[in-house]
Amino acid sequence: MRIISGKSRGRKLRTPKEIRGKTPLIRPTSDRARESLFNIIGQQIVGAKVLDLFAGTGALGLEALSRGAEQAVFVDDSPYACSLIAENCQLCQQEDSTHILRRNLRKSPVFLKKLVEEGSFDFIFMDPPYGQGFIRNILYFFGKEAWILNEHGMIIVEEVHDANLPEESQGLVLHDCRLYGKTGFWFYKRG
Repeated sequence: MRIISGKSRGRKLRTPKEIRGKTPLIRPTSDRARESLFNIIGQQIVGAKVLDLFAGTGALGLEALSRGAEQAVFVDDSPYACSLIAENCQLCQQEDSTHILRRNLRKSPVFLKKLVEEGSFDFIFMDPPYGQGFIRNILYFFGKEAWILNEHGMIIVEEVHDANLPEESQGLVLHDCRLYGKTGFWFYKRG
């Protein structure tokens, strides 16, 4: 797994297998799917503030930083994932542009209210374990807490290609859906 483009292009990222001989349940976004995603986003990422939820390896947020995003906040509940993200931030020399939070989004996204000190975000990436049903609750929360997503911001959900995600949730509207093999990306904006 590597950074596809930008100032960290070609930088190889650490993978879950390399952490203390244990393999936590982390499913990184493939290079191909990540490249397609960032081709869609294009130059909108430049100067953006990014929130990477269920961050795993941190590849989505680090790709955003490499392509010109200003700041990335990574959230994952696994201590292994948080350690892996920290290592990958060092490898990409992005420690000053990143913040890592260990939080359990499966229980409740309410803790995200504490992110107010981080301000609002231009892009929110969500890549939870496939098929577990976390997306609806988190989209509902983001719809109610409109401050967390900038006016022209976008929430991008990665889920299994045949997931049944809502067309609308509390003012968030599905604008696009792209499928890449068994992976799908759903793009939500404020309505």
